[in-house]
This record gives sequence, structure tokens and C-alpha cells, in this order.
Amino acid sequence: MPFGEQPAYLRVAEDLRQQIADGTLPPHTRLPSQASIRAKYGVSDTVALEARKVLMAEGLVEGRSGSGTYVREQPVRRAISRSGYRTLGDCSPFRQEQADERVRGTWEGDSEQAEASPAIAERLRIEPREAVMCTRYVFRVGGEPAMISTSWEPLRLTGRTPVMLPEQGPLAGRGVVERMAAIDIVVDNVAEEVGARPALAAEARVLGGLAGHSVLVISRTYRAGSLPVETADVVVPADRFSVAYHLPVR
Repeated sequence: MPFGEQPAYLRVAEDLRQQIADGTLPPHTRLPSQASIRAKYGVSDTVALEARKVLMAEGLVEGRSGSGTYVREQPVRRAISRSGYRTLGDCSPFRQEQADERVRGTWEGDSEQAEASPAIAERLRIEPREAVMCTRYVFRVGGEPAMISTSWEPLRLTGRTPVMLPEQGPLAGRGVVERMAAIDIVVDNVAEEVGARPALAAEARVLGGLAGHSVLVISRTYRAGSLPVETADVVVPADRFSVAYHLPVR
């Protein structure tokens, strides 16, 4: 194959993708059958099948059992705020944004004691299997799942204190900075790393998408100086939401 020339299945996928983009194949339309693709483009069944797989992996089409493959309706992407400003005390960026009644944002969370995995232990600079408080959240916008978050806090810091459970006690839901301040830990910096990967099956069940579709993953760690006090993974469906940062200039 000459340098730069696309494989046949990618050329077919590109043409079908363009038809979806320009409305020739509108949402809910059945994708041409494998036989039709083979005849129109003069390719083999294998090439036709691989082209369809590409479009499915990109989230442009979806299979319906016993019916065929159909063009998916693409949702309008909305922004989830990750702001460096605080207008409502020490609540999280999401809680701050969702306080606007027009957004109709809700969330729920539950906590349980767990053992730190090697990866989480490294992020928190503790020993693997050391006790942590693990809290899982589901955040919704207008009733639609917008993101899920799993956080871990070392129980060596919060154990047997009033802030051991993030969503219970006198400072329930007040955020990491204020909760830690209550036990004389001054959180003064936070690091976030944003990446992308296919959604896990369990994540897709909660977020309402399909396993394998792209999600954004924000790995966040709050620190007091160099001491990590909380780390979390925030997962956002990339086809429906973007992550918007608004940061102060100092």
C-alpha cells in the first residue's frame, strides 16, 4: 500500500461518516446493509464489516438486536464547570454550578471503608492496603447522569474525627478544604490530570452510554503542602459533556 493511502475499510467508513454528518443518513436511519456496502463500494464482506465497526466505535451508529445498525442521534454537548473561583463557600465546582435552580443539578453519594489499591496508595503516599474512606458519587443534570466520582481519603488523617464521612456529620458536603480545616489540616493546592479512555461496562450502566464509548477521566488530588489528603477519579461521558475550566490569574 503506498504511503498515506487509507485501507479500504477506512475509506468506506469515511464516506459513510460524511453522509451522517451532512444529513444524507439522518439519525435513526438504518445504515446500508453489508451487502449494499459491498456492492456500492466494490469491497469484500470483511471490509464492509470493518467499516461498520469503525462507525460503531466512534459512537455514530448503534446495533439493534434483530433489526440492524442505525445512525445514532448525537446529543448536544454541555459543559461541566471546573472553576478556580468560589462563590458559595467551599463547595465543589459541580455543587457550585448546580446551585443555580435553572440547571436542576442533583447528586448522591455513599461511603465505605476500604483498602487502598497500589495505584491509589501511590497517589496518597500511603502503604498499599492501608485503610481509606472510599466515597462514590453520581451527579445528574436535569435528571440525566452527568458524571460519576470516586474519592479516597486516608483514614490515618480522618479516622475517628467528625469529618471521617464526607457526606455525614457537622460538615457534610462542605468539600475537602473546609472539612480538613476542621481537623487542623490546611489544604493549599490541588492537581488535576485529564485523560480519555473507553468507558467500563459498570460506568456505562450508570452514565447511560455504551461500554467502549469515550469518557473523560479527571484524576484529582488535594494536598496540604506536599501531603495528599484526598484523591479522586471523576468520569464524564465525552459525547454529552465537555469539561470547562475557569481559573483566576494571580
